[in-house]
Amino acid sequence: MIEGVTMKVAVLGLGEAGSTYATAFAAAGWETSGYDPGETPTPAGVGRADSTADAVAGADLVLGLTTAAHAVAAADAARPALRDDAVYVDLNASSPETKIRVAQALGTSARVVDGAIIGSVLVLGARAKVLLSGAASGDAVRLLGAVDAGTEPIGGEVGDATRRKLLRSVFMKGLGALITEAVDAGAAAGEEAWVREQIADALSEGPAALDRLNKGTRLHALRRSNELRASIDLLAGLGVDAPVSAGAADRHLALARRAQDDTRALADAFAGIPTAAIGDGRDRLGFVSPHIRSVWPGARVAGRALTVLTRPGDNRALHRALGRALPGDVLVVNGGGDRSRALLGELIAERALNRGIRGMVVDGAVRDVDELRDLGFPVWAAGVSPAGPYKDGPGHVGVPIAVGGAVCATGDIVVADGDGVFVVPRLEAEQALRAARGVVEDEARRRDAIRGERG
Repeated sequence: MIEGVTMKVAVLGLGEAGSTYATAFAAAGWETSGYDPGETPTPAGVGRADSTADAVAGADLVLGLTTAAHAVAAADAARPALRDDAVYVDLNASSPETKIRVAQALGTSARVVDGAIIGSVLVLGARAKVLLSGAASGDAVRLLGAVDAGTEPIGGEVGDATRRKLLRSVFMKGLGALITEAVDAGAAAGEEAWVREQIADALSEGPAALDRLNKGTRLHALRRSNELRASIDLLAGLGVDAPVSAGAADRHLALARRAQDDTRALADAFAGIPTAAIGDGRDRLGFVSPHIRSVWPGARVAGRALTVLTRPGDNRALHRALGRALPGDVLVVNGGGDRSRALLGELIAERALNRGIRGMVVDGAVRDVDELRDLGFPVWAAGVSPAGPYKDGPGHVGVPIAVGGAVCATGDIVVADGDGVFVVPRLEAEQALRAARGVVEDEARRRDAIRGERG
């Protein structure tokens, strides 16, 4: 801080990390403004802004902590209100490509720095270690020093800090996944205490490191799964095979799904909202192609997606998905759009009902339409064929897929009705729900007004 001058920081995103930094800067005497469209608590001493632009206006430092999915949109929203000498540090856990897109969105409206948090904010608070890259890294070090942040400028360009973090994640996220699996195995065998002792003995910090990695991995499994996927993409670009990292990412995803009761409740909230209203609230982006239609009239479903990628005409992966599905799931299947062989029929539907699966969306063919209707099992498909499938593979469960032109990842929310199918990204589901409800309320007012004109 400059003596006699009050500095201002804007924190975009008031989740765990955002709240931590906002609290620290407020305690350091900075004017602190925060913005988050969600219903997150406002930390003490922080002024809650009504928009991104209001938050960043006049700020010396901006910290982007919105999540990777919203990083570029936040930069777009901030750009008109930024001072050109402001330092904009994007601290989101994302890919180097996303960091570059943030810098491109901001242009010359601020000095952009790539920040990669590699320490635990939960444990260390604002003092967690942060790698910094980009031309303004030195200024970011000075400004973050107000909260004693553990900064390490590495030079280079925007994206380089995140690149290093992803390389580190190959080991750290893999280690966390391995520890949770070993602990679960020990518990299943009645030997958890002994297994924990063996792991702790192998770690330099002993039981403290074990507990931190075990608990942290379970708590942040979904975010870390996405981060590890970004690491895998990086390794692929480097020509490095990553089968161990792929397995670790799957482990994180499985842990996230165990803790997804909140997602199930969120999916339930979409159950009474038409897909048309959800689409209107999402700028009409997210619809599955209309060639995928309900196979019987009146069907409707809302639930968490469990994705399946399979060879056209082969349902081996679909059988595997039945064993992994949780109650409340909707299986979303990329069958390559093939309509020559049915990927499912009555018997698979019976098994799905036993597992608590709510329905299926299939970019491929199905059969036994009358039986599916009699069972009340909702299915949307690209076609109907009496021919049965092959069961040879290959196929994958739980990987991001394209279905009818829409991207769908496991954990996203799928809503389908007589009009079609809509995919809501999990990280944007709360905002999508509010927007869709607003559309429904607005249409109800307009409908009442139109009917009133007839009266």
